[in-house]
Amino acid sequence: MRYGLIGEHLGHSFSKLLHGRMSSEPYVLCELSPGELPDFFRKRDFLGINVTIPYKQAVIPFLDGLDPSARLTGAVNTIVNRGGILTGFNTDYDGFIALSRHAGVRFDGARVVILGRGGAAKAAAAAALSEGAVSVVKAVRTPSAEGEVPLDAPSAWGGCDIIVNATPVGMYPHWDGSVVPPSVFDNVSGALDCIYNPLKTAFVLDAEKAGIPAEGGLYMLVAQAVRAREIFDAVTLPEDMTESLYDSLLRSKRNIVLCGMPSCGKTTIGKALAERCGRRFADTDELVVMQAGMDIPDIFSREGEAGFRARETAAIESIAAEQGLVIATGGGAVLSERNLRLLRHNGLVCLLERSPELLTPTADRPLSRDRASISALYLKRMPLYSAAADVVISNNGSPEDTLEKLASYVDRG
Repeated sequence: MRYGLIGEHLGHSFSKLLHGRMSSEPYVLCELSPGELPDFFRKRDFLGINVTIPYKQAVIPFLDGLDPSARLTGAVNTIVNRGGILTGFNTDYDGFIALSRHAGVRFDGARVVILGRGGAAKAAAAAALSEGAVSVVKAVRTPSAEGEVPLDAPSAWGGCDIIVNATPVGMYPHWDGSVVPPSVFDNVSGALDCIYNPLKTAFVLDAEKAGIPAEGGLYMLVAQAVRAREIFDAVTLPEDMTESLYDSLLRSKRNIVLCGMPSCGKTTIGKALAERCGRRFADTDELVVMQAGMDIPDIFSREGEAGFRARETAAIESIAAEQGLVIATGGGAVLSERNLRLLRHNGLVCLLERSPELLTPTADRPLSRDRASISALYLKRMPLYSAAADVVISNNGSPEDTLEKLASYVDRG
């Protein structure tokens, strides 16, 4: 291969997509086992490669030289082959600085705790210090070096200001876990996660819930890829390249999640949006019916509302890790904190707001069978919908108008 990415498991990687948007050169995802590394580097059959978990430090003995960025961080994520001479660089350093600035997390005078000790942790530590942090410690499971503290003892972190997750905990496909409890965010001023899939990890969601600036690793991924491409091609790319690529990638990967009252138009508008944008459409009520093998009124009759809600959560769990979908939720789906959290990992929650007099009672909706039920449900739920939504869009006009408003949140390519 001429250009590509090496790592152990690459099914989650966005690198091929990113480099494909910056260059016409083919970019190959190359999964290698640890035992295959020596032969790969003996052949030196590439012009430029990126390196990901778990090889950012393991590749160093195979190289002829290190750029200052790699020496500073003690890790390599970009390698170029110039006439048979292999030189290692670290663009995670640049990417992490770009991420912190994009998130509005400032390191001036800050005490920083970085979760993990691998290549990403080394790059984050070096970047934080260069941006003015007064101290950086690494929280790890088994401290064995100076500057390391126990991961399971936040009290030993000394009242940190900023927390950075540089571990793979919370990464797809094991995307619903966090390396620390939510309570650690109570007295900090910022949180950054190097993970980009899902778009918002449990770590980021917990930090956001605590009301502090927080962001996942997608911007870091894009910024480091832009820098790597510059190194590969010995060029300087336009200043707005990172922002443009980030915006495009975020829009293409982010789910559009429609919520709102029964009969507010989620399914109709959702299907039209998916068709227009070339996305897959998913309806959580349809998933419940398919998985249960019976209609929703029958579920309510046999299992009650509690049984239906449990099935609804299971249906949401089955699709929430996917990306680039249009998802229509049932009327009560986002009122569950668990459901909303699942949908927020990869989704933008959009409330379709429709006046109660325009909503239609139907017999197949057990909680909105008649006009009185709809009116009462509207008064009860609308404040909760509004609190859950990232975006509120009126659907009192024509479906075409609503579709145009929603389409502005989707990458139409």
